[in-house]
Amino acid sequence: MNGRTRVAVLGSTGSIGRQALEVLALHADRFEIVALAAGRDEHTLLEQIARFEPRRTALAKDGPAALEDICAAEDVDLVVVGTTGVVSLRPVLAALERGKVVATANKETLVAGGHLVMPVARRLAAAAGDEDLAAGALNWLRPIDSEHSAIWQCLAGERREDIRRVILTASGGPFRQWPAERIARASAGDALAHPTWSMGAKITVDSATLMNKALEVIEARWLYDFPDDAVDVVVHPQSIVHSLVEFVDGSLKAQLGLPDMRIPIQYAVTYPTHLPSPAPSVDLTSVGPLDFEAVDEARFPALRVGRAAGRRGPGASAALIAADDVAVERFLAGSLDFAGITRLCADAVDRFGDGPEPALDDLIQLDADVRAWASNATITSPGASPI
Repeated sequence: MNGRTRVAVLGSTGSIGRQALEVLALHADRFEIVALAAGRDEHTLLEQIARFEPRRTALAKDGPAALEDICAAEDVDLVVVGTTGVVSLRPVLAALERGKVVATANKETLVAGGHLVMPVARRLAAAAGDEDLAAGALNWLRPIDSEHSAIWQCLAGERREDIRRVILTASGGPFRQWPAERIARASAGDALAHPTWSMGAKITVDSATLMNKALEVIEARWLYDFPDDAVDVVVHPQSIVHSLVEFVDGSLKAQLGLPDMRIPIQYAVTYPTHLPSPAPSVDLTSVGPLDFEAVDEARFPALRVGRAAGRRGPGASAALIAADDVAVERFLAGSLDFAGITRLCADAVDRFGDGPEPALDDLIQLDADVRAWASNATITSPGASPI
């Protein structure tokens, strides 16, 4: 070993994976890329292999066990997870159980599997004597997400008993000022026209429904071990303040930055160090006013539906995120209207959300069952009450 952190990147050809490789290459003196895994984009993977010369590679066709083998390898110190879906849970657990650091952008890791992965991360923290809020379990399972990275940074050096709540910011998406009847008729092109972020289609549509905030609330409850009523959401259309922490004395701590995913990616791999970044800096004299608004849940019911699923338990959360994945696919394909995304998710939670906490195999089967049902389900009428 040459002293550099040895990194495996899962989902290397996707948006998060490509940006992670850009960050890692900028700090090649600190990081060695030893493994790359991708889905079906073999051409891009071959280009990455030629550039970074990893020791191990895998494609989706190699099977899910290939990801576990990469994460379990002795010559991997840090795993960056840019893949989507519940299929990432086994590799994440394989890495954590062998004492490796995981930096993840995969929402299923916490929304569906938080009850499985966080106890492992907390055991690692306890064994290392890490009791600090930021340096404990978050040192082992590190969020790659602008909002959760912001909260993570705001928690550094703070005591849990001093914190009243965490506040996630939401851009409000492209429909922030649209009336409800116009939102219901929104096209895929409308939903994909995000005003501040450049992201993949799935997360862009989730931002338009505000389902992304519901999922982030569930993630926050697992990451920071706070109750649901201590996690709030506020609309901030400029996307400069990425999230905040409120203390019991009424003071607030916020993290600010331009909407650029390379910043939270880099913090996740360099924690606790801040290093020069490829992202531009914020010029506070030119950003203009920073606005904050309450979420209108009448126009954006996905936040209410998602929060209720999170309170219901891991089975409901797993059903929610699986159904949302299919619902967005159906919306983009034209077989579901925009309002139907939330209604389909609510129906899925009602149908599949009860029962005990699912074990890993049960969770993977639940995910498959929800996806099979949601692909052809006839949703409730627009007037039906979601959850």
